[in-house]
Amino acid sequence: MAITSKTGHGPQDPRVVLVRHGETEWSRTGQHTGRTDIPLDQAGEYKAQLVGEVLSGFQFGLVLTSPLSRARETARLAGFPDAETDDDLQEWDYGAYEGLTSKEIVEQRGQSWTIWGSGVPGGESNEDVYRRARAVCDRVQAPLDAGERVLLFSHGHFLRALAAVWLGLEVKDGALLALDTAAISVLGFEHGRRVIVSWNRVPGR
Repeated sequence: MAITSKTGHGPQDPRVVLVRHGETEWSRTGQHTGRTDIPLDQAGEYKAQLVGEVLSGFQFGLVLTSPLSRARETARLAGFPDAETDDDLQEWDYGAYEGLTSKEIVEQRGQSWTIWGSGVPGGESNEDVYRRARAVCDRVQAPLDAGERVLLFSHGHFLRALAAVWLGLEVKDGALLALDTAAISVLGFEHGRRVIVSWNRVPGR
């Protein structure tokens, strides 16, 4: 996987590498896992190690992780045990829908639902998630300006929202960016514009 000035053509191009945490019991069953601290399962641990093999040898000026254990453990197994925690990298707070599958939520509501447009009672709004994503984008700007790479370990819905905000889009546009567990994605620049360099690449798949 290629990780390479803001023109998009240099071998030391500043980039933001995103890693979604490895598989957990709830991600495997499709349950919405926001702030519940679910550990990685055995497959998740194995895939986190594969992530480390892909990232081995690359240098990062800043490495951040969500404080939730599934992200921190993915970072550790990938070879980044000293990753700094950042609360803004936590998953979307699903409120009353925590632990439920999309099917269960639809049955409960009696109508169609997605996190991107329908909201969650007692959880975060799109505006809340936008503010966190904007804060992350602002935080990584200094190392990027210095020509360094940044590595972020986080969660599915939040990373999709972050990528949308990186592109200047709305949080809801993250719906267009499917993201699997243990996937590596790269944000960068081309001719001065923010772009997605690669998306949803899962080691070993």
